[in-house]
Amino acid sequence: MDPLSHPSAPNPATSTALTNGPVKLSGAVMAHPRRAEAARLLAGRDVQGRVAVVLDPDPEGPPTALRTANPAWSCVAQDATHHLVLQDDVVLAEGFFAHAERVAAAVPHEAVAFYAGWEGRNGAVVRLAALTGAQWAYALQEHVPCLALLLPAHVARGYAQFAAEHGAGWPYDVVMQRYLNVCGVPVRLSVPSTVDHTEVPSIAGNSTHGWRRAAHYTSEAAGPTTYDCADFPVVPFYQYGEARCAVQYGTEREYVETERYLQRIGLLEHSHAAFAAAGPSPLSEQVARAVWMTGFALGTAVAGLTTEAPDPSVARAVMESLGPGGLCEDFTAEELNELVPPVRDLGLAALEEGRRAGSRGVAPAADAPAARVAVTGGEGGFGPQLARLLGDVGQHAGHFPHPVTGKDLDGVAYLVHLGSPATAPGRLADVLAAAEEAGVERLVYAGSAAVYRGSGEQAVTEETLTGPPHDPVALAWWREEEQCRQWGERSGIPVQVLRLAQPVGPHAPTDTTPAQWIHRVWTRKPLHLCPQRQHQVVDYRDVAGAIGAVLAARPQHPVFHVASGTYEEEELAELISVVARRTPWERLSDPGVRQPVMATDLIGTALRWQGSASLFDGMRALAQWLACDTHGTATRGPRRADGDG
Repeated sequence: MDPLSHPSAPNPATSTALTNGPVKLSGAVMAHPRRAEAARLLAGRDVQGRVAVVLDPDPEGPPTALRTANPAWSCVAQDATHHLVLQDDVVLAEGFFAHAERVAAAVPHEAVAFYAGWEGRNGAVVRLAALTGAQWAYALQEHVPCLALLLPAHVARGYAQFAAEHGAGWPYDVVMQRYLNVCGVPVRLSVPSTVDHTEVPSIAGNSTHGWRRAAHYTSEAAGPTTYDCADFPVVPFYQYGEARCAVQYGTEREYVETERYLQRIGLLEHSHAAFAAAGPSPLSEQVARAVWMTGFALGTAVAGLTTEAPDPSVARAVMESLGPGGLCEDFTAEELNELVPPVRDLGLAALEEGRRAGSRGVAPAADAPAARVAVTGGEGGFGPQLARLLGDVGQHAGHFPHPVTGKDLDGVAYLVHLGSPATAPGRLADVLAAAEEAGVERLVYAGSAAVYRGSGEQAVTEETLTGPPHDPVALAWWREEEQCRQWGERSGIPVQVLRLAQPVGPHAPTDTTPAQWIHRVWTRKPLHLCPQRQHQVVDYRDVAGAIGAVLAARPQHPVFHVASGTYEEEELAELISVVARRTPWERLSDPGVRQPVMATDLIGTALRWQGSASLFDGMRALAQWLACDTHGTATRGPRRADGDG
């Protein structure tokens, strides 16, 4: 058995006891009145007549699937063990309803998505599963694919109340993700999908996402030979024209550039050399390079899971969906069709090269040296993420969660502490005591540009602030800075303060303007703009780059400003509209408490560092994290008793 597969149930022929009797299915097709006839035809595919048609109760209202989902999940038959909800723009494989019954009997306590789109992370899960021969795979933390979703009846009955209490304008598939996480119900994906998307325009407002189809579809819903479900540690995917990987670190996943992932496993140079040797492609350089890295990373992932070569017809099929999935927001269906053959051929070549490279394995590091950089403080996953990013810029770092002791920091040369005076005001003193006990050589305190809040200045340098500010938020940050400076004077350990602009990216603080605005647009609220304001931001990858540059130089300057870019009010609003969702803008006359713009000349001249990360990508990563990764952790299915699941 594949060590990453979880046996989930006995043979379905003997598993009806798990549902306290035979499976009884009910269902609904959720539809707009304009598609009522198509919905009735779809429901009619179930010859037993168990599927109702549920129409949008407010068809003239703002477009949203959430409104129709509530009654669709509420019409569970009284004697049903499972409930299936279909959207009206799908195509079903032959034998689909009998297939759904078999699956419900085999995995009675799980959610089952019979469709995964080629544009999403979970479409990438299906690709990888198909390449390794898996018939089922657990979904990543992304919005749940809801075009064809099966739930246990008691779970289905609770959805509407949850959505009414906690939906708050979030998209339907995100609300479903949150609900299933709260219930502890895992989502398994059918491999291949037994439901596909039609090409009719989206009434729910999703047409801006482009042409949407299944990542891998079969028109015959044959009975599975196994219900073991794969859970992959690494999933390469191609989305929004970028090659990225979902990588498991402990209990969390990090979504990183594929180039960064290949660098971490020691295969980036191999990939680059093989891409150069592959010769010219009719694709643009940007598209060709992203396709190659995705295919290559898929190959390394496959090699790490099985020694068997992928079925050639399956490999061809999944690579034919790779280009449309990664580029569907930027090209028309006709243009995407033209791109399919060259993307497929390049992806297949990269897949095979990645398999060869991965089969030789990554040379294990001899004994990894102890971390010379310790990252402490911060909230959530930002600290562990920062430690890995520091490793990418040559600073061997580790994250040390609170509480930390001097023994924990034994051998550490540099301590990087992420300030958080509002949420953990007493933590800093403990960290400083541990650092002094361990004898660290330097402290870098990552503070905030909020220390200038309410200063009345339009622009500030590192020398502007000479005493405690009056604004309470600014004062809290200044006090932590001052605590570090006084500790450094007493202990003789050099202290440097980095005043960070508003961070953007995964795990960034949620009280910043970008995060608050993204939350507003995801929940369909208008943005409140004041034309006089400016917003300075720093990409999460640039935070690591700046810290790396500081640590690589002598500690000559006590304070540095760190920012990646500055946006006018409407510029930031437009960027957020593109990476998340467009909602109305409302103008305000009162700008509130002003935040001055920090000059960043000093870090550039003293350390020759400037931000280089794409703020567009960083803002999109923040938007995706807020939508998909902040709603709890999915519960996986049963694992092997020996713990090797």
